[in-house]
Amino acid sequence: MKALILAAGRGSRMLALTEDRPKGLVELAGRPLLDYQLAALTGAGCGPIGAVTGYMADALEGRGLTLFHNPRWAQTNMVASLACAEEWLQDGPVVVSYSDIFYQAQAVQALLAADADIAITFDPHWLGLWQARFAEPLADAETFRRDDQGFLLEIGARAASLDEIQGQYMGLLRFTPAGWRRVQDLRQSLPPDQRDRLDMTGMLRRLLEQGARIQAVPAPFPWGEVDAETDLAVYQARPKSFGLPE
Repeated sequence: MKALILAAGRGSRMLALTEDRPKGLVELAGRPLLDYQLAALTGAGCGPIGAVTGYMADALEGRGLTLFHNPRWAQTNMVASLACAEEWLQDGPVVVSYSDIFYQAQAVQALLAADADIAITFDPHWLGLWQARFAEPLADAETFRRDDQGFLLEIGARAASLDEIQGQYMGLLRFTPAGWRRVQDLRQSLPPDQRDRLDMTGMLRRLLEQGARIQAVPAPFPWGEVDAETDLAVYQARPKSFGLPE
């Protein structure tokens, strides 16, 4: 199955670390985040692998990736970048990964086993990770609920209590062509400015409002999100806990 890494953004909260490279090439434990993503995706049997570029696009050349480019990366959000690879998304199922995360091949394999047209992975044991990253986990964690059949009910709102959070979305998804058509229909229904600003969780919320069935797949394996310099220190202080080389 094809896989696509969304690597168009700079990641401004990474400060000086992204002055000379896109966020996906920031190093964690001596390796770029991209290397962890490629290892997990290929380890799960995905290929070919592509990337949507934007900021410092040249840095991703020569890495064996099929490249798509978002020329408006600075004015648009992640769903617009995803649409730049429409030819792949129309052709067959595609695993989609954010570029600022690292995860295990088992998480990808769990996603590949899903049978819905749109599926996402989530971490059911999220709280320990958020406690390590944030003084107050609820300041960053978002609502996440699914039904007894494993389909998403709610995602991406500010949570008032831990009771509203059954897990945290990881930034790892899979679309079939039928699932992608639902996304494109949604995008076409929006005014251009809203289409440009649409982020992934916002897209998922809108699809739920339209009655879409989105499978939420538990992935209780080591992973992490790198949203700020402080995250790197958290992971590097306990590499074994996060599945990183020591």
